Amino acid sequence: MIKPTTLLQSYIREEDILMLPVAHDALCARIAMQIGFKAIACGGYSSTAALLGCPDVSLLTMTEMAEWAGRLAEASGLPVLADGDTGYGGVLNVIRTVRCYERAGAAGIILEDQSEPKRCGHMSGKRVIPSQEMAGRILAALEARSDPDFVIAARTDALEVLGLKEAILRGNLYREVGADLIFVDAPTSIEQMRQIASEIRAPTMVNMIPGGKTPLMPASDLQEMGFSVVAYATSCTYAIARAARDMLQSLRMDGRTDGAELMDFDEFNDLVGLEEIRALERRYLKDETPLP
Repeated sequence: MIKPTTLLQSYIREEDILMLPVAHDALCARIAMQIGFKAIACGGYSSTAALLGCPDVSLLTMTEMAEWAGRLAEASGLPVLADGDTGYGGVLNVIRTVRCYERAGAAGIILEDQSEPKRCGHMSGKRVIPSQEMAGRILAALEARSDPDFVIAARTDALEVLGLKEAILRGNLYREVGADLIFVDAPTSIEQMRQIASEIRAPTMVNMIPGGKTPLMPASDLQEMGFSVVAYATSCTYAIARAARDMLQSLRMDGRTDGAELMDFDEFNDLVGLEEIRALERRYLKDETPLP
């Protein structure tokens, strides 16, 4: 059986772009698997919304995020590229973070060069650490992983703070140190996206966020530009938030839910694998099993 880490590495290197839906929760992770996605991501934005009902302003702890990534991996059986924020501190924290994410079951981690307090990449007011300090974090992460195929993705938020030229310089530096995937967050134009994909000498990643700073484009166009990975960081979260709000508003006003577009009892049980569970019960709890 091929390891999830090895699969993720191979998907990043394939000619076809890797589409990564960011699972809002374990249920979304399972749905992504059933629909046929090859891998998923675990993001701080969606995880903070799911666990705390709060915005992505670095509220979750490292252990909470690692456990959450593990839940998504277990629910889906897919490789999970997990958001590791800044590594939650200095190089010693990065080492512990990588080891914890590996043990939890993630197939890779994204580390970024923001300073605290960090923000979602499409929010204003970001600050970044010196590039050499980030290079040290990447080196620490590479040496901390026990599985050489565990993906180390390096994200830079330097574009808004220091400009496109510096962001590209950082991307190439982080690749030279050994990062497997480079993510320049929040480009604001198609031309910036083209430069990032063409001038960074590494597999590159882009984020599609409805209402965010980056132009929304089909995956096929992003692949043509040269991107290796595209993540959909907020789509599941926004879909769930809209559907739940609409249903609850209808329930509050009309006292009924039968007008909403909902799954029914049997359809949902099929989705979450109830019959598989019942089959296991029948296998291990047969009526003819003799008592001890």
